Amino acid sequence: MIKNPYPGKFIVFEGLDGSGQSTQTRLLKDFLTKKGYQVVSTKEPTFSSKAGKKIRAILKRAVDVRAQQLQKLFAQDRKEHLEKLIIPALKEGKIVISDRYFFSSFAYGRASGLNLKWLIKINDEFLLPDITFLLKVSPKICLERIKKRKRKKTLFEEKEILEEVWKNYQKLTKKFGSIYVINGEKARDKVFKEIKKIIEAKLLS
Repeated sequence: MIKNPYPGKFIVFEGLDGSGQSTQTRLLKDFLTKKGYQVVSTKEPTFSSKAGKKIRAILKRAVDVRAQQLQKLFAQDRKEHLEKLIIPALKEGKIVISDRYFFSSFAYGRASGLNLKWLIKINDEFLLPDITFLLKVSPKICLERIKKRKRKKTLFEEKEILEEVWKNYQKLTKKFGSIYVINGEKARDKVFKEIKKIIEAKLLS
């Protein structure tokens, strides 16, 4: 994997479905924009690529594919995401914040029975984030939050699966640097206060 060589900074939010990544992405973008930084926020899977659209259909259970094929689609979508949006923005010195990245593939793909070495291999030409925030929220609370959204559960949104995914995320924190585990069960503003403190110390100092 490639360390970010560009003048911009690359920040990623990770966690179980329902852990609050989208909310914290938005709060961080607003904070950094007010500080005068140029910020691009994005999300995986993307809405623009052919692979991203197919992934979304699979996650909604509209299409059925094998776990390995799903992760190949994620890698394909990620490659296009990097080439068309993330890297151009980093080259311009912008801060890019992504709601999910390849750590999701590792954690969810492993929970699907795939080999971690293989998952890393199909993502090994991609950029490493400068900072990754992993929001720690129990599967039970995540599922309660998802239920409140009044939408159908997607492919991985089952308690047993999310428990396995979280175990995989914990293992990743030991394997990769610059992953900060944040208690996402606190009030939204308290969670962001902790994130802001790390950003100010590690990225903006």
